[in-house]
Amino acid sequence: MASVRSNTPVLHARSPHPKATITMEEWEAKAPLSDIENKSVAAVKAASEQRPSLSLRFALEEAGPSSRPSTPQLRNKLAPGSRPSTPLARPQALHTHALHPKQPVQTPQQFYDWFSLIDRSVAHSQEAHFRQHLSRVSEHLDMCDKLVNRVDQIDADLTGMLDGWRSVEEGGKSLQDASQKLLNERDRLVELHETIGTTLEYFQELEHATRLLNHPGESLVLQTDFLYMVERVDVCIDFLKSHRNYKEAEVYLLRFQQCMTRAMTLIKMYFVGSLRALTQDVSQRLFEKDVSDTAQMHLLYTRFITVAGQLAPLLGELERRARTHPDELGALLSECHASYFSARRSLLVSRLTEQIRGLDPTRTELVELTRAGCSYLKQICTDEFDLYRAFFSSGKEQLYQYLETLCDYLYDDLRPRILHEPRLTVLCEVCTVLQALMVLDQQLDDDAEEDGVEKADELGRLHIHQLLQMVLQDAQTRLFFKAQAVIQSEIRYYAPTAEDLAYPEKLVAAQKITTGYEIREKESISRLFEGAGLDQRETWYPTLAKTVWVLSQLHDFVQPAIFDDLAQEAVSLCRGSLLSAADALGAKSAFDGQLFLVRHLLILKDVTRNLDLTQRDESRGSVDPYGVTDTLSSMFARGTTILPGSLFSSLSVPRAEELADAKRGIDQELRRSCEVVISTTSEPLCSPLRTFVGRPASPAEAAVLDEAFRSACARDLRASIARVRLYVPDSRTAGVLVQHARNRVEDAYVAFRIAARQLGARVGSDQGLMDDEQLKVLLREVSEVTSDNTSDS
Repeated sequence: MASVRSNTPVLHARSPHPKATITMEEWEAKAPLSDIENKSVAAVKAASEQRPSLSLRFALEEAGPSSRPSTPQLRNKLAPGSRPSTPLARPQALHTHALHPKQPVQTPQQFYDWFSLIDRSVAHSQEAHFRQHLSRVSEHLDMCDKLVNRVDQIDADLTGMLDGWRSVEEGGKSLQDASQKLLNERDRLVELHETIGTTLEYFQELEHATRLLNHPGESLVLQTDFLYMVERVDVCIDFLKSHRNYKEAEVYLLRFQQCMTRAMTLIKMYFVGSLRALTQDVSQRLFEKDVSDTAQMHLLYTRFITVAGQLAPLLGELERRARTHPDELGALLSECHASYFSARRSLLVSRLTEQIRGLDPTRTELVELTRAGCSYLKQICTDEFDLYRAFFSSGKEQLYQYLETLCDYLYDDLRPRILHEPRLTVLCEVCTVLQALMVLDQQLDDDAEEDGVEKADELGRLHIHQLLQMVLQDAQTRLFFKAQAVIQSEIRYYAPTAEDLAYPEKLVAAQKITTGYEIREKESISRLFEGAGLDQRETWYPTLAKTVWVLSQLHDFVQPAIFDDLAQEAVSLCRGSLLSAADALGAKSAFDGQLFLVRHLLILKDVTRNLDLTQRDESRGSVDPYGVTDTLSSMFARGTTILPGSLFSSLSVPRAEELADAKRGIDQELRRSCEVVISTTSEPLCSPLRTFVGRPASPAEAAVLDEAFRSACARDLRASIARVRLYVPDSRTAGVLVQHARNRVEDAYVAFRIAARQLGARVGSDQGLMDDEQLKVLLREVSEVTSDNTSDS
C-alpha cells in the first residue's frame, strides 16, 4: 500500500483551470452548522479515528467542470492560518499500489477482473474489524476458560479447607464438652467438700464447747467467748433437731443439750452467788445506826441497778433459751426468780412494816390511811417493778405475786377498818381514792397506746390497778351492804313526822327569796342526778332525798349490774313510802295528797330515767326534758278517764309491757295520780253542767247555772290551778296538766250550752250564755292570772 502524506486525501483537478479555494473561516461563515450537525460531525470523526483506515487508494480523477466551488482543504487545526492556503500542486509522479492495474484497462473483461479485485479488497477491508473482534473474543474465551479452571481449583481448595475446619471444630467441641464436664465435676466436688466441711463444723463445735466448760471457776460466764459459745451451741442444737437423719445425730444432740444445761447452770449459780453476796452486804449496812433515807434508797436500789448491768445480759440469755426449751431450762429460770424475790423480800419487809406502823393504822382516819398507805405502796411497787425490769424481761405472774405479798402488809390493817366502817360517805371517799390511783394508771396505758409505744418485753409497764383491785372490792362490798342497810332503815321503815308532811307549807316557804349569805351543807351528789327537775331538794320528802343521795353515792363505786339491782330495790321502796305519805297527807286534803304524789313521782321518774335501769344504751342519747310538755297536751283526750300510753312515751316512759318492775310501778301510779289531779281540778265545774244536760230545765235555770259557773271559774278553778302550779315546779309540765283540765271544762260547757239553746236560752249577748270565744277568754284569764299570782307568791 502506497504511503500518503496526510490522512486526508487530496483530489487533483484535471481541469486546466485552477479551482478557487476558500479558507475554513470563510467556509464556516458561509455554511454554518447547527449544534446537531456539529455533534454528528464529531461522532463521525470519533468513529473514523477508531476504525482502521482502508489501504485502498484511488487514483485522482480529473476534475471536471463544475459550477460549485470545490471542497476546501482542511488546514491544520492546531495552527489555523490567517490567509487562504495555496493550492496543492499536482504530483509529478503517482505511487503504485497493489490494487492498481498493472496494465491499462482496455477491455471489459479486464475491467471486470480489476473491479472484482477491488471489490474483494473492499470486502476484506470492511471485515477486518470483525475478524479482529472475533480474535479478541476468542482470546477472552480462552482467558475465561483459564479463570474457570482456576476458580474450580480454588473452590476445591476451599472445600478442603472447610472440611478441615469442620473436623477441627468438631474436635474443639468435644474437647470443650469434656473440659466443661471436668469443671462441673470439680465444682460439685468443691461444693460437696464445703458442705461436708460446714456440716462438720456443727459436730466439731462440741469439742470446743466441752473444753471451754471444763475451765474451773464461776467467772467463766464473764469471758467474752462464753456467750459466743452458748450461741453456737444453740445453733448446733437447732441444726441437729432438723437433721436427725445424720449419723450419730441423736448422740451429738444429747451432748449439746447437756452443754447448754451446764452453761445455763453456770449462769444461775453465778447470779445466785452474786445476789447473795450483795444482799448480805446491803443487809449489814441497813442495820447500822443512823442510816438516812437517801442512803437506804442507795443501798436498796442503786447498788442493785449497778450489779444489774453485769448480770442482765446473762439472765437475758437464760430467759431466751428457757422460752425455747422450757422443759430443760424452765426450772433454772424459776430458781433465779425465787432467789431474787427472796433476797428483795428479806431487805424490804422490815422497812415496809416500819413505815406502816408509822401511819398508825388503828387511829388514823380511814380515808387518810387509805390515801397515804396506797400511795406509799404504789411508790414501793413502782420502784420494785423498775428494779426487776433491770434484771429480767419475763416472769410477770411471779412479779405480781411478789408485789401482792408486799401490799398484804398494809391490807392486813386496812381491810378490817373498811369492813367495820359504818359511814357511807367515808366508804365512798375510800373508793374515790382507790379509783383515782387506778384511773391515773389507766390514763398512762391509754397514752402509751395512742403514741404507738411498743412493749420491749412481756412485762410492759406496771398496772397498779391489779394490786389495788382487792382493796377496792372490799370497799365496794362494804359500801353495798351499808347502802342496803340505809335503804331498809331510812326508806322502807321510815316513820314520817308532822314536819315531813307539812305540805303545801314547805313549798310556799321554799319560794321565798334566799340571800347569798346562807351557808348550806356540802352535799355529795353525783352529776347524774343534776337537772332542771331535780332542784329544791329541801322540799322533797325525806325518803326520796335519801334515795337520790344513796344512789348518787353508789353510782360511781359499784359494778353496773349490782347498782341496777340496788337501784331497783331503792326506787321500789321509795315509791312505796311516797304512796304511804300521800295517803297520810290525803287524810287532811285528798287534792294535796295527789299533787304531792304527782310531784314526787315525777322527780322519781326523772331519777330512774337518768339511771336507765332497764338498759344502758348510751347511743340513744339523752332525752330533752322539754319534749315532755310539748307533747303532753296531745296525750289527754277530751272526755277520757284514762290517760293514753303515748303520753308516757313522750315522758320517756316506756309502755307497761316493756318496763322493769321499778319503772312499771312508778308509771302506773303516775298515770293514776295525773288522772285524779285533772279530775279534781275540773270536776267541781263540770259536774253541775252534766247534771243540767241530763234533766228537764228552763232558760232561767240555765242563766243561774251559767252565773254559778263563772263564779266557780274565778274561785275554785283559779285555786286549783294555783295549787297545781305550786306542786309541779316545771311551769310547762304544769301548763299541760292545766290545759287538759281546761279542755274538760270547755267540753262540759259546750254540751251545757247546746242543751240550753234548745230550751231557748240566748247565746253571745251580755245577759246570755258565753259563746266559744268568750269561754276561751274566761278560761285563759283564769289560767294566766293564776300563773302570775303563783309567780308573785
